[in-house]
Amino acid sequence: MTAPLPSDLPTVLVLASGRGERFRASGGVSHKLAAPLGGRPVLEHTLDAVRASGLPWHLEDAGHPGMGDSIAAAVRATADAAGWLVLPADLPLVRPETLRRVAEALAAGAAAVQPQHHGQRGHPVAFAAGARDALLALSGERGAAPVLQALRARGEVRDLAVDDIGTVTDIDTLADLAAAEALLAARLLSPS
Repeated sequence: MTAPLPSDLPTVLVLASGRGERFRASGGVSHKLAAPLGGRPVLEHTLDAVRASGLPWHLEDAGHPGMGDSIAAAVRATADAAGWLVLPADLPLVRPETLRRVAEALAAGAAAVQPQHHGQRGHPVAFAAGARDALLALSGERGAAPVLQALRARGEVRDLAVDDIGTVTDIDTLADLAAAEALLAARLLSPS
């Protein structure tokens, strides 16, 4: 599913192809993206943030052997995009304004942008259109790490400080889900 919006903005690639094996191994009875968070599935929270960002987006939910394969498929499906924000679907607390800030930093001329929350690197990681061929060549479990490492070695990655714990709060286990539930409850009590 792709939402049509202006072509000069980078496209958010929502990666929802994983098998969620760690979540089930931790005692989860459903796929992690279907697990309830605040009474709604994890994936719906992520998609709500993406929709609210106003950025074009693409949901990659076909089964792929690894994250690299998912990223390559999503880039192939949006090959004319001005760039991409790679967002794993299991980050339900990411804020729409963070997505916009990362997109704006990319549009300002960076080859890649990675948000950092209190020094911890998170997602979405953004890549300019110049990374298209490298992203299309990805396969396996490592995702876009090799592309990001190569750009970082050349000094072409902008680290963007953000006050958004959602950039580093992913759901891999039942304990992660419980922690996200507590963060969501706190956010709802004191929205800022």
